[in-house]
Amino acid sequence: MTRTQTMAGELPAQRVEEARGRAATLLLAFRHGNQLAFDQELDELLAEEDERAVVTLLTWIAAEAVRKAYAPEVGDRVLRGLARRAPQGEVGVAVDEESVDAARLIEAVRGGDAAVVRALVAGTADTTFLLGGLLQGVAMMLPLVPEAEVDAVVDELRARHAAVPVGV
Repeated sequence: MTRTQTMAGELPAQRVEEARGRAATLLLAFRHGNQLAFDQELDELLAEEDERAVVTLLTWIAAEAVRKAYAPEVGDRVLRGLARRAPQGEVGVAVDEESVDAARLIEAVRGGDAAVVRALVAGTADTTFLLGGLLQGVAMMLPLVPEAEVDAVVDELRARHAAVPVGV
């Protein structure tokens, strides 16, 4: 029989599991670029815990991910590589809706300027707003496109994304 001893200042097991779940929620939002969900979860964590507890929690989650994904010597190389590539000083990244220029994206796509498209996408930390603006622009253009052309585009998209190719 295994017996565990709780040390002074140590969180009870239930609180540890709750913290892991909250960290997972935060990391999923970050991974999928959901800035609103990330900000909301981070604000809640910081309101309930001090910054040290939040950083400790996230470090633990990251260490677990590295431990499970890499052999120990490889994991250390990966972490050293991340540390070397980390920007020096404070880096501000605009992630709010107003910082996204979907009009420039549409103009770049229309003009076939792949470099501008790449630069806009790479320079946007949260592409949710950029793609949302693109979708809004396409929706605004749809009434101006003849129905036959819209139907042809829809048919082409269905053919490209069908589970079984058309005509097979």
